[in-house]
Amino acid sequence: MHDRPDTNAERRDWMSLLARAPLDLLEAWAAGRHDTYTWLRRPESGLAMVRARIGATGDRFNLGETTVTRCTLRLAGGQHGVAYVQGRARRKAELAALADALLQDPVHQKDVDGALLAPLRARQRSQALETARKARLTKVDFLTVSRGDE
Repeated sequence: MHDRPDTNAERRDWMSLLARAPLDLLEAWAAGRHDTYTWLRRPESGLAMVRARIGATGDRFNLGETTVTRCTLRLAGGQHGVAYVQGRARRKAELAALADALLQDPVHQKDVDGALLAPLRARQRSQALETARKARLTKVDFLTVSRGDE
């Protein structure tokens, strides 16, 4: 990590990891932690519109809605943690927001990165490799054969 942990790219990356983290991994990380925080916005669920593009590069269109849970908290040190997670996952949003706030604090950043983000990155890489492996199994090589009578 860099000296300025609050850069947009870094924060966007860790928030993405936290949003996709399974609850059991977040709970394991949070077990035994006694961080105090104040709610600025308690976890609440609502709908968000999912947009897509035709052919991945064409015009945008509304694909449909998905349920999202969001929350915001403030640590005693003043750092604000925010989380948006898919589904009605209040506890997951709470833990993701707590991790976001701690990652913005230089005192806790290395600890949270090593204990939580590193395993999440490894899990994400492993899942990507497994998806690629499964995709390779379905690959079909088509060979155009001339019948000779044309």
